[in-house]
Amino acid sequence: MSLVSLAVLEVARREVDISRSHVGQTPVVSYIKSGADGPVVVVAHGFAGSQQMMQGYALPLARAGYRVYAFDFLGHGRHPLPMSGDVSSVDGTTRLLMEQTAQVIDAVVQGEPAIALIGHSMATDILVRVAAARDDVGPVVLISAFSQLIDAREPDNLLLVTGAWEPGLRQFARTSLQLVDPEASEGDTTVRGSVSRRAVAAPFVEHVSILQSTVARSEALAWLDRAYGRTSHLTILPTGLAILGLLAGLVLLLGPACALLPKREAPDCSLSLRQTALVLMAPMVVAPVCATALNTDLLPVLVADYLALHLLVFGGLQLVLLRIWKISFGPLAVPGLALLLLACAIFGLAMDRYAANFWPTGERFWIIAAMMIGALPYMVADSVLTANQSILRRLFTRASFLASLGIAVALDFEALFFLLLIAPVLILFYLVFGTMGRAVTQQTGPLASGLALGMVLAWSLGVTFPLFQN
Repeated sequence: MSLVSLAVLEVARREVDISRSHVGQTPVVSYIKSGADGPVVVVAHGFAGSQQMMQGYALPLARAGYRVYAFDFLGHGRHPLPMSGDVSSVDGTTRLLMEQTAQVIDAVVQGEPAIALIGHSMATDILVRVAAARDDVGPVVLISAFSQLIDAREPDNLLLVTGAWEPGLRQFARTSLQLVDPEASEGDTTVRGSVSRRAVAAPFVEHVSILQSTVARSEALAWLDRAYGRTSHLTILPTGLAILGLLAGLVLLLGPACALLPKREAPDCSLSLRQTALVLMAPMVVAPVCATALNTDLLPVLVADYLALHLLVFGGLQLVLLRIWKISFGPLAVPGLALLLLACAIFGLAMDRYAANFWPTGERFWIIAAMMIGALPYMVADSVLTANQSILRRLFTRASFLASLGIAVALDFEALFFLLLIAPVLILFYLVFGTMGRAVTQQTGPLASGLALGMVLAWSLGVTFPLFQN
């Protein structure tokens, strides 16, 4: 499965020259087929994304002869500078991101009469505003879009693509289409004067998986071809399934690899029902209350200070209770620690190449180190509590931490709203790295996997969320 998936992903990159450059301090990646002279397309990612997340669109467009440029917004991916400004004001953060986008366009247009813009989520509003301020923008493709600037005339050449499982944004796309023709419905292409508009829903996808939808990407290519009078005979490869296949294969391969480790007798980590309730419920209540009271603003990543403190209080309290009850963590199995870190590194490299940024800039290393202060005790406690436990107990163990984040948001919604966006990241972490850690725990005990996963959790959180400086 891994090898077949890897072959699909590499075929998708075949014949495309991928090169990196900078516009100012903005990292820009070009996707251009050798000898291609097609129109220029600038691609922009969404919040907490990176240029790698837009490869699903950049690569097929490049294979069809377009010259594609993708970049990392301020604070995202490998951009070294943080986002700043007032996120609630058009003249704040939005204005800064518009200026950054315009700088990238100016650097790559090369005298083109009409370039194309493609953006996802947060980028859609940025691109609509940039297009309205320029006279060199042609077709615009907005994926999972929302922008109050869209009206019956602007943008004048617009495709809106949403996932079938995005009801709110799907309705917004239909409304934007009906501004041009009140009788139009989803799937129609409406032309009125110089305005061309189409709204489509990609089946079986939501806000993130739409980036790999074959339907959505085919619609984007067809829309650009229509605008430029081109014809592309291109098969859109199922790179989304290939990414899942590759990453799932890497996770599953760790099981057989763990059989090579020296077998250690697992320590007795069993708790009574009363002890289990206490070790889950007490931190769930105490951590958000203490952490919101002590929250600082030292790390230039959204809610990173709070999350590190929350992890520390939550995991630290669990470790104290486990020691009071004389629960053994077992000896540290260095081979297990090394194998799990190696497996996670290979997984991260695959993720970074094909799916999303997983490599930090230099500015993020000290943030990752700070996050480890909380992540290490939390993951050690988690590994001990989930070792040799039923799936139901493991679910309750992880759910208690997610519930504690929900309590924190309720206590200070304005400051901690972005914790809601961390929940999906944590769930993926449990599914992927938690599964890998469990394989090591069953062979060597919980301490090695807990320490390794603490490092990986700090790394994952440190590279996922945008840098932001007030």
